[in-house]
Amino acid sequence: MASIGKDSNGTKQILFYAADGKRETIRLGKATQRQAEAVCLRVEKLVTAKLTGHSPDDETSRWLSDIDDGLRQKLVKVGLAVSRDDRSDSLATFIDSYIAMRTEVKPRTRDLYEQTRRSLLQFFNADRQLSAITPGDADAWLLFLKEQGLAQNTIRRRCGRAKQLLKAAVRQKLVSENPFADLKANVIGNESRFYFVTQDEAQLVLSACPDAEWRLIFALSRYGGLRCPSEHLALRWSDVNWEHGRILVSSPKTEHLESGESRLIPMFAELRPHLELAFEQAAPGSEFVISRYRDGGQNLRSQLNRIICRAGLKPWPKTFQNLRSTRETELAEQFPLHVVCKWIGNSTPVAAKHYLQVASEHFERAASVSKKALQNPVQQPLECTGNAAQIVNTAHEKTPESSGVFESLPVISTEQSSPTWTRTNCQKVLNWQRVTTFRGTHLARNPARSMRGTLLCGCWSMNGRHCLTPLSPPF
Repeated sequence: MASIGKDSNGTKQILFYAADGKRETIRLGKATQRQAEAVCLRVEKLVTAKLTGHSPDDETSRWLSDIDDGLRQKLVKVGLAVSRDDRSDSLATFIDSYIAMRTEVKPRTRDLYEQTRRSLLQFFNADRQLSAITPGDADAWLLFLKEQGLAQNTIRRRCGRAKQLLKAAVRQKLVSENPFADLKANVIGNESRFYFVTQDEAQLVLSACPDAEWRLIFALSRYGGLRCPSEHLALRWSDVNWEHGRILVSSPKTEHLESGESRLIPMFAELRPHLELAFEQAAPGSEFVISRYRDGGQNLRSQLNRIICRAGLKPWPKTFQNLRSTRETELAEQFPLHVVCKWIGNSTPVAAKHYLQVASEHFERAASVSKKALQNPVQQPLECTGNAAQIVNTAHEKTPESSGVFESLPVISTEQSSPTWTRTNCQKVLNWQRVTTFRGTHLARNPARSMRGTLLCGCWSMNGRHCLTPLSPPF
């Protein structure tokens, strides 16, 4: 391990054995014993990390980033550090090298990295050293993004990519800590940007589309739930199974996930006519379903917004996203949610947080049901005031109608061991009936059906007579 040595002139030096067994010396010059001990401790940790092939601990990495160039150069000579001149630790240089290194990412992901790069360089100088960026600077950058009027989730995504960039710098030992680590990067649901595209609105947009292929682009999102443009442009005619009414959708966004490279969806009835028309108009030997709008420079969202305006509607937020969201909301009312998520290509938590909506037609449907219930109310038993008992109907089946009124029945005290039986004056055979009042219980017999214990409405009048209602179903 490392030790402290002293020259004849009183200067201090650190002595240690390198990984190749060679003895190395770091001359500190005129330093106090305490200073020499602090450097010796860090040198020991750097030597251990180099021997074991691990990264130095955070405290040692931070110390290595903060030391002056003279001491750092001495560490470079003995192989314990890398020269700052040889490192890409300016912000612009590092980001450019990182993006160039990520050759496996898709073009859309590369574009998102470029967006984050522009946002960072607009606030920080391009020559800003990575080690000079503090958590306070990261907070100031967050406020800068908010002042630009960006949506909350857009800001969170850029914070997430900034965290990713600086995390790579930490792993390369260019900085000791990630200044963006505390910024929130998780995307949250924003109900204010939900919009349910009704069937009537969808038909207006379809009518305003310039050609069959544009109608198919809209229908694939609104009725098929595809992601636009990635899944639209990846769809081939060979993926369409006309016989079984199914479509194989390739998903570039989720292909890195297990079983996420594709999914099978039904050929929904609303979607099939647009597919058939596009197939009839497709050139012989066409491979892709969408062939005229494959140029990466075309912005399908802007074009769709213009089509929506021509339809006499106001463009809604998240134009294509809300088409998928609307479709998943519709399907969730007809099929189990796990089936719908399989068709749409997301998970149940994601669907609940970012896709499923509460539409105005849900309120209208609920209100119409309530109105119908009020127009056809359930007949309630008669309620008696004062000392009269409230009669409750416990029947589980509809009681046959009767054309007569029960004859006056004697009061049977509830204290008697057994009730008294009598018949009604109705010629139709009825169920066993029990009439309960505050004075006792009356039973009327009908032997045609098994005893159900059906209750009749009734009350006891104070003049000594029973007032019974005609036997009629309460519902």
